[in-house]
Amino acid sequence: MPVTIVVGGQWGDEGKGKIVDALSAGFRAVVRYQGGPNAGHTVVRDDRRLVLHQLPTGILQADVHCFLAPGVVLDPWALRQEIDELHSAGFNSEMLVISPACHVIMPWHRDLDGCQEDRAGGGAIGTTRRGIGPCYIDKTARRGIRFADFVDEERLRHRIEAHRESIDAQLMQAGKPVLDVEALLEECRPLMRELIDYLGDSARPVRNMLEAGEAVLMEGAQGTLLDVDWGTYPFVTSSNPLAGGACTGGGVSPMTVERVIGIFKTYQTRVGNGPFPSEFQDEAFHDEFRQRAGEFGATTGRNRRCGWFDLVAARHSARINGLTDLVFTKLDILSGLPDIQVCVGYRVGGEVLEDFPEDSALLEGPVEAVFRTLPGWEGDLSRASSLEELPKNARAYLDFLSAEMGCRIGWVSTGPGSDQVIRCP
Repeated sequence: MPVTIVVGGQWGDEGKGKIVDALSAGFRAVVRYQGGPNAGHTVVRDDRRLVLHQLPTGILQADVHCFLAPGVVLDPWALRQEIDELHSAGFNSEMLVISPACHVIMPWHRDLDGCQEDRAGGGAIGTTRRGIGPCYIDKTARRGIRFADFVDEERLRHRIEAHRESIDAQLMQAGKPVLDVEALLEECRPLMRELIDYLGDSARPVRNMLEAGEAVLMEGAQGTLLDVDWGTYPFVTSSNPLAGGACTGGGVSPMTVERVIGIFKTYQTRVGNGPFPSEFQDEAFHDEFRQRAGEFGATTGRNRRCGWFDLVAARHSARINGLTDLVFTKLDILSGLPDIQVCVGYRVGGEVLEDFPEDSALLEGPVEAVFRTLPGWEGDLSRASSLEELPKNARAYLDFLSAEMGCRIGWVSTGPGSDQVIRCP
């Protein structure tokens, strides 16, 4: 019963979309197990760039079943737009199933998210303001609206009215108008009609596939260092992108998991606020590198913060996810640099940490990255079809990272195209 889990090994934006797209043709189903429209999985097909925010990346394969599992929080308005864009690009959504247990992001969640960020000022998390955090708060407070509620008008009305007093109080505190329930239901009716056909169980069909020996791919959003329990709290997302999140949010047993694939950029990026020990300190080089690498958020367009590969964080990611395979993306971006640095420790208060601290607040104070310098390389990598065809120093760089993380290299991406991936034996 083979389950493969794909996780982001860093702070998200590692290129999961391209890799899942490349892998998904070999699977019976792709299951998205957490996160919401704060994700942005970018896929390039025939020189056309598609960004999938909520849809599983397997949706681009005609015969792959795609599920949004209960761990996902869903924005119906954004989903309708995403489905329309998918159809305009020549793909269909017939294989999509949305679990009735997915929680729904309502308009007040977006309002509250933005107000909370504005009030926090310099202490803001740097969220996408898409309502993800407030929706997960309602879920854990047991007052959330689930997809089965949303597509049934009477159930939706009942759920809103049951918690209207609490919702109105939060909106008034945020300086927003209280709910107009009738106007909101009027706005929701077209979405109910359009999306109800996607309603269906996710766990049972996936279980049947696994019992029949068919392969299932579990796809996470964001990255390990944004995990609400194991990331750089409080500068994290509101769910569990870890491999373990596939079991809780996606409904599969850990006993069915065969592989856990961790995706890492060959350098490091982060969107939003929070500690980043290996971030580039030279502003001119930082700006030049960002432009060269195209490091702008797929969901928000915000500048991504960039830095050298953080091996301390990467080892942490490998251990808590139980990674079996590594994917390194954007290796081509490093070509032409005379030297490449790798963060191998954090100097905090006179002590050098070689393990990622469970108390990540230690990284919010003065932290000095301890670097090891490796030689760079020259040349165009886009035509390389094997590791042996890479420049010697590029191969040595990858081997060093792999050995330090204790995982084998499965794939290396050498360009944005879907065919620019080296598959290792």
